Amino acid sequence: MTSKLTLFRLSLIGLIFALAGLFALAVDNRQAAAADDCRPDGLATTAGVTVPYCTAYDAAGREKLANGNTRRVIGYFTSWRTGKDGSPRYLAGDIPWSKVTHINYAFAHVGTDNKVSVGPAGANNPATGMEWPGVPGAEMDPSLSYKGHFNLLTKYKKQHPDVKTLISIGGWAETGGFLNPDGTRTASGGFYKMAQSQAAIDTFADSVVAFLRQYGFSGADIDYEYATSANYAGNPDDYWISQTTRGQQMTGYVNLMRTLRSKLDAASAADGKHYLLTAAVSSSGWLLRGAETYQVTQYLDFVNLMSYDLHGAWNHFVGPNAPLFDDGNDAELKHWQVYTAAQYEGVGYLNTDWAYHYFRGAMPAGRINIGVPFYTRGWQGVNGGNNGLWGTAALPDQKKCPPGTGSSVGSTVPCGNGAIGIDNLWHDSTAGGAEVPSGVNPMWHAKNLERGVQGDYLAAYGLDPVNDPTDRLTGTYARNYNNTLTAPWLWNAQKKVFLSTEDETSIAAKAKYVADKGIGGVMIWELSGDYAFDSAKNQYFMGTTLIDALDTGLRNAAPYGASKSNTATPANLLDVGVTFSGFALGDSNYPINPKMKITNRSTTTIPGGAVLEFDYGTSAPGSMSDQSGFGLRVTQKGHSGPNAGGLKGDFQHVSVTVPSWQSIAPGASVDVAVVYQLPIATPGNFKLTFGGKSYALTTDHPRGGGGSGPPPTDPPPGPCTAPAWASGTVYASSQLVSHKGHNWRNKWWTQGQEPGTNAVWTDQGAC
Repeated sequence: MTSKLTLFRLSLIGLIFALAGLFALAVDNRQAAAADDCRPDGLATTAGVTVPYCTAYDAAGREKLANGNTRRVIGYFTSWRTGKDGSPRYLAGDIPWSKVTHINYAFAHVGTDNKVSVGPAGANNPATGMEWPGVPGAEMDPSLSYKGHFNLLTKYKKQHPDVKTLISIGGWAETGGFLNPDGTRTASGGFYKMAQSQAAIDTFADSVVAFLRQYGFSGADIDYEYATSANYAGNPDDYWISQTTRGQQMTGYVNLMRTLRSKLDAASAADGKHYLLTAAVSSSGWLLRGAETYQVTQYLDFVNLMSYDLHGAWNHFVGPNAPLFDDGNDAELKHWQVYTAAQYEGVGYLNTDWAYHYFRGAMPAGRINIGVPFYTRGWQGVNGGNNGLWGTAALPDQKKCPPGTGSSVGSTVPCGNGAIGIDNLWHDSTAGGAEVPSGVNPMWHAKNLERGVQGDYLAAYGLDPVNDPTDRLTGTYARNYNNTLTAPWLWNAQKKVFLSTEDETSIAAKAKYVADKGIGGVMIWELSGDYAFDSAKNQYFMGTTLIDALDTGLRNAAPYGASKSNTATPANLLDVGVTFSGFALGDSNYPINPKMKITNRSTTTIPGGAVLEFDYGTSAPGSMSDQSGFGLRVTQKGHSGPNAGGLKGDFQHVSVTVPSWQSIAPGASVDVAVVYQLPIATPGNFKLTFGGKSYALTTDHPRGGGGSGPPPTDPPPGPCTAPAWASGTVYASSQLVSHKGHNWRNKWWTQGQEPGTNAVWTDQGAC
């Protein structure tokens, strides 16, 4: 028989173990909360997963950056400058590792098996098999099982362990297919096809996790160009699928990024280090109009704005490749009457500052990086303008427009007369290998043109200045600069050639803009376009001049802006989701009038009279209203009127009152039809006030939630198992149907009224 003393001892031991367990649980909870304290403001979490954010972020939610930097300097390193074709090479050893914080390897692609791929293995695979014997700095690390660029990136990363490397997947040429070793292209459908199937997305996301682990990358960068409903957007070689899926692309993109975030979070927890998920994102107001409210921002550590290619020879309007600001004279915007149409208030949307404010409406400044091009774009045969600027250059024979431009897609705007020969050294080309006249050159070649130096490398790029006059240096390339645009260009009056450039002056101005605005940093496309002067050859070649200018401008900048809001966030948190849906496609999306769905996921009824406030970016005029009788209005404007020289504030502030006759019970939702004029990213900084108390909403993913934090804004999609809507069918009230990737429930009897076009149907979410 067990004695009372023994029982007491056993009970005491049990109590000690129980207390120890409670203490351990408390420690775990404190650690979870501490880990969540490092989470960037607004970054969505994965339920049940404790992500080690503090391995990548500090206690304020700012990324820990290499080389003592307070701002990011992200360089794209491309796979194809191997030197094996006789053209100049740019290898991992050429990267200025002490002056960058992140390196994005371009590109991997989506394989036919829906897994991430860099092509077939072998000695000619630049990523994993190629070698450069005898090249200093290109010696392979023998401890690694792979060779190629990945071996060298890993080797140099060991010497610079705080520099993060990411695998960039997609890009212009490989969004809807992939390039084969022989130069042909397989039109597999790529992101367009894969993102339409949750099973395919899962396969892809799992393969990304395995890929990062295999090759030691710090994260994945998704270069999906582009998930938009805009007509004839993206690579013309992808029109066969991009045109037929325009209405489903954003839904697929959101599902893809949600799934990647979830699986990378799980891998982060398992591996004890946070894996980054980023994206290259469009900066064009035209493309973003078809991107709904860019609902993927919540899943990304940061976005890299492709704030270049804003003007180019796809049309005849001659303008800067990457203007920082609008100047009120953009010839393309004038053509479309953007400056004169009252509803747009003269806001120009083809510039970096506009694109930054578009994303600032949804993200902290520090989770945004602006793009800078280390290459040119240009036209020949330019007419009018100021030394070419805002002139026109139409291709003389419009029947010969490159695919995707002018009459080839039924456009009323002429395609451009792109620069060729010595003015097109980097040879943009179609999938079939045909050269696309576009005036694309590395900046080191543009510097030689400016100095009147022909360069000893022309033959390596297939030019023949002896026998072909277009490949020969003629005329004078005079540098011009527009202070409002913050844009330089070269103008050859003899040839009527305009080349949009970047140089130390423009880069310094952009670095100051980044520093002053609290922006996260800059992204560079691409590193091998940078320049230095070779005094022995008396010419410019690959170097670090522009990187040096960025380093000088950003090195001592204050820490970047880490908060979504410019005001204090309420301490109370309510589980409420706010989503936007029901967008018209492409050019039909004017004015922009989606449904704003407010979903009460809490256990508290939101009463009539509750006041909802939120912000949206000043990328759109402060004229948002509603068509639902809720009295939605903009109560404070961050900017109004034209934006020449830059938008003045970040946010337009909105207030809307839930009608006295309307309450939102737990689990219920209400739709508000809103109207605005120019694209915005998903609004943020939501605040709900009722009963004398104000609440932040989980839809913003505010910091400090602890552990796994608030749930994602959107519930994971389910299968579209409901019967498909049919126009001839009579539907009694409260019947569930599926239509265009969403489930819908009708409020009353209906026939022939398409879901998403009227108030009869309530959007039940993606499926």
